[in-house]
Amino acid sequence: MENTLYYGDNLEILRRYIPDDSIDLIYLDPPFKSDQSYNILFREKNGTESAAQIKVFEDTWHWDRKSEETYNEITEEAPQKVVDLIIALRNFLGPNDMIAYLVMMAIRLVELHRVLKNTGSIFLHCDPTASHYLKLVMDTIFGVKSFRNEIVWLYTRPGTKHQKQYPRVHDIIFWYSKSDNWTFNPDVVRIPYSQKTIERGKYSVATSKVTKGIRERVLPRGGKCPEDWWHIPMIQGNARERLGYPTQKPEDLLERIIKASSNEGDIVLDSFCGCGTTTTVAEKLKRKWIGIDITHLAISLMKHRLKDTFSDSVQYEVVGEPVDLQGSEELAKQDPYQFQWWALGKVGARPSESEKKKGGDKGIDGYIYFHDEYQKTKKIIIQVKSGHVNPGQIRDLRGVIEREKAQIGVFITLIEPTAGMKKEAVSAGFYNSPGWNKNYQKIQILTIKELLEEKGIDYPPKTSVTFKKAEKHKADEHEQLNIEEKE
Repeated sequence: MENTLYYGDNLEILRRYIPDDSIDLIYLDPPFKSDQSYNILFREKNGTESAAQIKVFEDTWHWDRKSEETYNEITEEAPQKVVDLIIALRNFLGPNDMIAYLVMMAIRLVELHRVLKNTGSIFLHCDPTASHYLKLVMDTIFGVKSFRNEIVWLYTRPGTKHQKQYPRVHDIIFWYSKSDNWTFNPDVVRIPYSQKTIERGKYSVATSKVTKGIRERVLPRGGKCPEDWWHIPMIQGNARERLGYPTQKPEDLLERIIKASSNEGDIVLDSFCGCGTTTTVAEKLKRKWIGIDITHLAISLMKHRLKDTFSDSVQYEVVGEPVDLQGSEELAKQDPYQFQWWALGKVGARPSESEKKKGGDKGIDGYIYFHDEYQKTKKIIIQVKSGHVNPGQIRDLRGVIEREKAQIGVFITLIEPTAGMKKEAVSAGFYNSPGWNKNYQKIQILTIKELLEEKGIDYPPKTSVTFKKAEKHKADEHEQLNIEEKE
């Protein structure tokens, strides 16, 4: 299997595309409402609530019809031990968001156990809100004897003035292997000893020798192996690594996991890929990788990150995105939000923060920021339509441009625009770029057909700052030689 990004529900992707015993290392960081009141998570639901349509930057585990169907599937088809556990948890917790989370996780963990090689490991990242329940699920599916470590990831956060309890500043990462023969490379993650430690003689290994009647401990080369608590800072707001994704994890954290529990050429899978930290680190460490996410926004962000980090040196496939007009029409029918995010991703735009609220988008589905004048940020407003279109919508877009003081407006449509729409767009005039001394049409109409043919927005080139650029990967000496030989 080669490097691949999959768009869709990871349960369906795993069942359809990932064969048995094919993955060397799995990392997953599933979303959950860890910031909610603990009591709210246990409030009973009536089971008729419709599933949320918006699945981006939000936790999506709710007790609804989908959860009930998944619960029934587990009890009818899962291994008996899993069935017994889920029934017991349902009886104990009742129908609420917590059991919905555990049901949705259990059925996915069964599939992840299936695809993991016998020599493979899985790292489940969670927080103390539900870690005790997830430990039971992991013990049941992977086996108590396959439990390797409960890793505590420590970090710091600013204190608050009115503190009523100890600050919560750690996450839990459960490490399980599939068998008694797992990959572990301690030498590549050793922590160098400080000079003070060496001088004090406080060493971590009891190998010793006696010199003049005094026992001396011998240090292992490279430092000590990390304990099961890892003090790795969170990504600071001004860090070059930070891309603005709410649940983004530091690359140092994934680097330690991937280095120690896989080898070059191994396949690393992240089934809740988010902004793609796992895939990026795996690529840097010369592993093959698979990333899965349920939102087109995340897939778009990962593609930008890979491009910014590795330029054109990384080769990968994207599965699940529309590749023709029929596929685009199907996506628009199935999920208008996903269609909108996919279309925005095709032009490199970020969704508007307010577009997630019904009636709250103010005529803005997405935006692009760019610079073509020193220290002056310019804006492009994007609207996406999958249904009926008319000249009045172009006039409305013109009003939004004026209200927002934007330089360019783009109208993306699934249906071919009318002659009246084109006339309205032309009548809006031009934006003159001072940096390039060139006119760009102020209102541009792009069809989905044109986007599929790789036509894009006409605006000042190589100046977009919509997505924060990931730091470019510096090839090591061996990689650089290979690059020079290819050139």
